[in-house]
Amino acid sequence: MTGADVLLSDGTTVHLRQITPEDGDAVVAMHSRFSERTRYLRYFSPYPRIPARDLHRFVNVDHVDREAFVVAAGERLVAVGRYERLGEQAVDAEVAFVVEDAYQGRGVGSVLLEHLAAAAAEAGITRFVAEVLPENGAMLRVFTDAGYEVTRRYADGVVTLTFPVAPTERSRAVQADREQRTEARSVARLLRPRAVAVYGASASGHGVGAAVLAHLRASGFAGPVHHVHPDGPLRSLAELSPQSPPAPPAAGDGSRGAAATGGPDPRQPTAISGSSRPGEPGSGLGRGGDTPSGPGIDLAVVATPPAALPDVLADAAAAGVHGLLVLTELDPAQRRDLVRAARVAGMRVIGPGSLGIADHAVSLNATLVPRLPGPGRVSLFCHSGTLGLLLLAEAERRGLGVSGFVSAGRRADVSGNDLLQFWAEDPHTDVVAMYLESFGNPRKFARIARTTGRHKPIVMLAGHTGHGGSTLDEAAMQALRAHSGVIEVGTVGELFDVATLLAAQPLPTGDRIGVVSNAFALSALASAEIRAVGLRVGRSGAVGPAAKPDEFAAAVHAALHSDDTDAVVVVVAPPLPTGPLAADQSAETALLGPYADALADAVRDADKPVLASFLAGRGPAQVPSYRSIEEAVRALAQVTRRAAWLRAPAGTLPPAPPGADPAAPELDTLLDSYGIPVVPSTRAAGAEQVAAAAAGYGAAVALKVADRPNRIDLGAVRLNLGGPDEVRRAYTDLEQLFGAGVEVLVQPMVAPGIACVVEVVDDPAFGPVVGFGLAGPVTELVGDRAWRAAPLTDTDAAALVRAPKAAPLLAAADADALAALLVRIGQLAADTARLRHLVFNPILVHPTGVSVLHALGELATSTPRPDTGPRQLR
Repeated sequence: MTGADVLLSDGTTVHLRQITPEDGDAVVAMHSRFSERTRYLRYFSPYPRIPARDLHRFVNVDHVDREAFVVAAGERLVAVGRYERLGEQAVDAEVAFVVEDAYQGRGVGSVLLEHLAAAAAEAGITRFVAEVLPENGAMLRVFTDAGYEVTRRYADGVVTLTFPVAPTERSRAVQADREQRTEARSVARLLRPRAVAVYGASASGHGVGAAVLAHLRASGFAGPVHHVHPDGPLRSLAELSPQSPPAPPAAGDGSRGAAATGGPDPRQPTAISGSSRPGEPGSGLGRGGDTPSGPGIDLAVVATPPAALPDVLADAAAAGVHGLLVLTELDPAQRRDLVRAARVAGMRVIGPGSLGIADHAVSLNATLVPRLPGPGRVSLFCHSGTLGLLLLAEAERRGLGVSGFVSAGRRADVSGNDLLQFWAEDPHTDVVAMYLESFGNPRKFARIARTTGRHKPIVMLAGHTGHGGSTLDEAAMQALRAHSGVIEVGTVGELFDVATLLAAQPLPTGDRIGVVSNAFALSALASAEIRAVGLRVGRSGAVGPAAKPDEFAAAVHAALHSDDTDAVVVVVAPPLPTGPLAADQSAETALLGPYADALADAVRDADKPVLASFLAGRGPAQVPSYRSIEEAVRALAQVTRRAAWLRAPAGTLPPAPPGADPAAPELDTLLDSYGIPVVPSTRAAGAEQVAAAAAGYGAAVALKVADRPNRIDLGAVRLNLGGPDEVRRAYTDLEQLFGAGVEVLVQPMVAPGIACVVEVVDDPAFGPVVGFGLAGPVTELVGDRAWRAAPLTDTDAAALVRAPKAAPLLAAADADALAALLVRIGQLAADTARLRHLVFNPILVHPTGVSVLHALGELATSTPRPDTGPRQLR
């Protein structure tokens, strides 16, 4: 392990790495800062200083039988965690950590435990043992709250805890929850800061920095805004009083708690100290981290030339700034230096090359845009400044209110994943709309989306590199994202079409769409478009061009209250003028205004989604309006599919089969351990050897050319061979087609069935995924294969069986047995990090079961998958 930047529970960054002999002085210095209580809870004695012999042992470890990690905040060590194997080749190890008082209650212990457990597992250690004083309840909670199966024993005044280090479903869930909370708090302090500093705003009032400073002050932000410039009111944040009280958090900001202001996380232990034996470093966390003194600046906006960045970083770090918004453009080397220096100082970075950030909850406009769209429930994310301008302008044009906006720029640190973690629980955000030019960590995006998408829609427009290096085709990736709760669109217009509908209207309860129009031709056109996108036409009404507004409203009301509609599309064409217009009226207002008013009255208490296409002018504010019928219906189709996905039960993840062994050295053993037996086969060449192999099965056999076992269309397969003479003749036929001495697979015959293919791919962009389709060159040629992310719930597996276009051919087959097999394959795919690729071809599905005839896979060396393992910033 070379080291990892990690987030604490208050959103600040620290660095975790292996201990080295050079850390001796830093360990002594850290020990000197411990309180007496921390020393007592850790060492079971006062232990005022570390003897030289103990210190030498502490900092010299072999990183196998004895491991130790240190946590550094800047140049200062603030924590040490270690394990020691209990005897040569033992599978048990003692574990302990110690954290200095100022960093207690900030999640250091839980992060250390995750990294120690992962390192121990790589060294062949399967169980940790720790001894804790009974009054140290916080330390006890560190282990029990981590999700491991902990056994307790009390003797001689000490509580002994024992637990396996292998991850469990609960420990993974705990880790993911902690990751979400820490990353969300880190972002919360950037988007909803207590105070802001601006570097690089010239006194002349011109330039990027001056523009952002002006927009900040004009936005109504309630916290202090500090102008730092060589010719400005502050030349350095050090000139602020170190005792200046921080501004209070914004009223009603439910995403920020004590942890966001530097205090302890109420859901994290506030005091942990533990020991495996006196004289060994364990864990000492006191009564919670101190709230840092100083001006309480959470965000610093940086608009200086690149050469000034080191001085800005040093000044911001000395003032305890939480994060930087860097508007300056930097080259790749400068970006790396920026992030490295910022993380050493405990800071996050948005940018460089950012357009800025905004958040209506605290009236923050730290962007280059003087006027933002009005407040609303949609949060916007993009990379480049140009795209940010486009998104904000389009939201303004449509009258779409936004909650927050972030332009990540070059995304050197804070990414779309971080923003998703924050917006997932943000009470001010109902819809997340994202323009992603590329993915920094596509697997993490897929994982977060699967959780967030269940309770908050994510509308995504992916740029030309948006698939993150996936090995799957575009259709497969779109299907996977849709199944994960992501609504993927193709244009900026469609991004806003869908987001507007989601933000303004309830979800439909079905796919029956009513149509109301004042033109018969437009009603027919809308109905045709509805059918074209796979929806059904419900109750419709065309009232005709001569209908009065009250007649039009009655038709809308009738469609809304019909049992045959789940949503209503309203299409309005301007009627011909029948008289002179008043001097202060436009044609659109005069002709369409009464229809808009009538529509507003008709939908006042509607509990179904209503959307409109006014072919001239705009509809009422409370009804999403579209420029064309096609745009309206496409947006409704996306939202209807999401509603159907939400209505479908999520299903359950059955437990892995008893004896499941993802570490099995061979593929056959691995498959057997997950209850996936493959029909046996024997490789042979030569007529006599093949006949002997067939005789060994004592039943009818099949012969298959070894390198073409599924190509019955090429004549590479011979079936139902009953005796040695028939086997020899069949082999001779194969030699004539494929060459003398061709190697074949000899396999006993099984019951006939429908041939299917199941494929497992460890996709770079999505992680382990399972594909299913019917076998044969035709279905493979047209790409008739459906995909789901592993592991599969029972509902996932049943839906996967039904997903291919050729699925009706399985009507007489045992779909339940096939789904159960897919569940086990999904479990294997999720558990086995070494598995790179696996194909089952064919699987025969009978009326009463399934038979797996062939499996071909690739097992790599055991390396962690991206986005797995202990928490770290990546």
